[in-house]
Amino acid sequence: MTFKTLAALVGTCAALTLTGCASIVGDSDQSVTINSTPSNANVVITDETAKRVFTGTTPTTVTLKKSDGSYFGGKTYHVELKKEGYAPRTVDLTTSANGWYIGGNILFGGLIGWLIVDPFNGGMYTLSPDEVDADLGDAVALEGEQKSLNLVMIEDVPEAMKGKLVKVGQI
Repeated sequence: MTFKTLAALVGTCAALTLTGCASIVGDSDQSVTINSTPSNANVVITDETAKRVFTGTTPTTVTLKKSDGSYFGGKTYHVELKKEGYAPRTVDLTTSANGWYIGGNILFGGLIGWLIVDPFNGGMYTLSPDEVDADLGDAVALEGEQKSLNLVMIEDVPEAMKGKLVKVGQI
């Protein structure tokens, strides 16, 4: 074995033992897709400290941090969807340890990755759910108003509801 080969092997072993497996493979951020039926609902995302981190309308994709930067500090988010005339919906996003943190550190990262590196950077976490599909329900009639018929584009109908559609006439 040559000196260069030995140096490369030692460097690789050192890198694997001084980093966490989830930190190598995972990212500290994660994209979350948010859809609603009907679309164009207002979205407000706040974190566990009630700090507003995103405001927009559906459909959208937002990139969120998975760690709050503290030791084993996974982030949580509260997603609020509102559209005038419809019932508001809320969804909570939570973090959990991913497979690379659990299995990868057993095989490659060791205790340094498991207890020091991965718990700080967020690569060990996965936000769940990674896609929000909120059904805001039927239009809500205001007091004294009659309910109205709402037309929706077929692509705004959730897949689970498409099988329940009934043809009412022919154009």
